[in-house]
Amino acid sequence: MGEACIRHVFAYNGRVPGPRACIVSFTDPEGLTHSVEVAADSVFQAAALAVAEFRRCGFTQAGVGPATHLRVAVKAPATIHDVRFSRLEAWLQSNGRSPKEQALKADLRARLTE
Repeated sequence: MGEACIRHVFAYNGRVPGPRACIVSFTDPEGLTHSVEVAADSVFQAAALAVAEFRRCGFTQAGVGPATHLRVAVKAPATIHDVRFSRLEAWLQSNGRSPKEQALKADLRARLTE
């Protein structure tokens, strides 16, 4: 794996200074785009919080599945990241690098099963 690929992979779960406002969206099979604003420290945390909110609010009949692409738009500084839901699930199931990250993943997994 090249250096650029390594940086790209770690950008999804690397922490940023303080939570940032993010707008996370996906397009359902009917072509409707759904979005929600969350505050998160990483792209994967933003994606997980958004999926939990999409499931909680019930505005969409289409569920988020392994092939779903989530778009995470960080508001400031403005950046956009595309995450496949299956990659998010793999990250959530992997071991955390620290007790804090392990606790974060456990919390996010619980939110997704509510």
